[in-house]
Amino acid sequence: MTTPYQQPGAAMGAYTSPIPVRAAHLGDALASEWTKIRSVRSTMWTLGVMILLMLVVGLGIAALVAAADANGEMGNEPVLGLGVFGALIGCICVITLGSLTVTSEFGTGMIRTTLTACPSRSRVLTAKSLVFFGLAFVTTLVTTAFVALCQVAILDGREPATEEWLLSTVGSSLFIALLGLASLGMGAVIRHSAGTITVMLGIMLMPLVAGFFMLGSAALSDVSEFLLGYSIPAQLIGVYGEAAGSGPAGWASVLVMLGVAGVSLGSAFVVINRRDV
Repeated sequence: MTTPYQQPGAAMGAYTSPIPVRAAHLGDALASEWTKIRSVRSTMWTLGVMILLMLVVGLGIAALVAAADANGEMGNEPVLGLGVFGALIGCICVITLGSLTVTSEFGTGMIRTTLTACPSRSRVLTAKSLVFFGLAFVTTLVTTAFVALCQVAILDGREPATEEWLLSTVGSSLFIALLGLASLGMGAVIRHSAGTITVMLGIMLMPLVAGFFMLGSAALSDVSEFLLGYSIPAQLIGVYGEAAGSGPAGWASVLVMLGVAGVSLGSAFVVINRRDV
């Protein structure tokens, strides 16, 4: 006698599943990572706080400038450049989420279950990176676009050019999402939430602080100029069109951050395939 799922001729006790069996692929890993990132509270809190702060800071500064510019002295000043203040604060939230996307699984031990279900560690890291980058970019893009539209409506400045619109929305969103991606890669290397966030905040702020302290030294003037020009806040300001000293500006700042994210993720791929969990 055969069981309903036992094929004729099969050995006694053998079982054939009625569910089709196929090889797993990147799409399965993407679906899994999307389920994770939208299910945890850290995603809602970090992105929610980021949106709130960018709206409050961006619109608040626009309102203050409008009140102080009662005589219409803005003239031909670029209006969209004011969005950099909210974007700088948004960077901290995206850094935090990028770190937690990886390190939270190491902290809870969930990474063992993930790698059991998907033994390909490179596929897991690729899926995490794609899902996080897409979510961070879209969320930041919608927020920066809304803030930019409101700032133009509030302030009586010149009409921004197409390039300025693209840089203040798409460019800044790419920059911030890539910074979060660099944080994700650093999290895969360090595997500790607090440690990763601390290191990334240090990378973001220390060159700027060190550059300011070196301003009084003639011997260190070149080093100070380099640190101030290539610090992450200065590069984000450059995305909005105002280069800091010899630092990059415009799309060049986005390319620099792309290189930083590439180095961080490249290190993560090497490390995650060479050591145990």
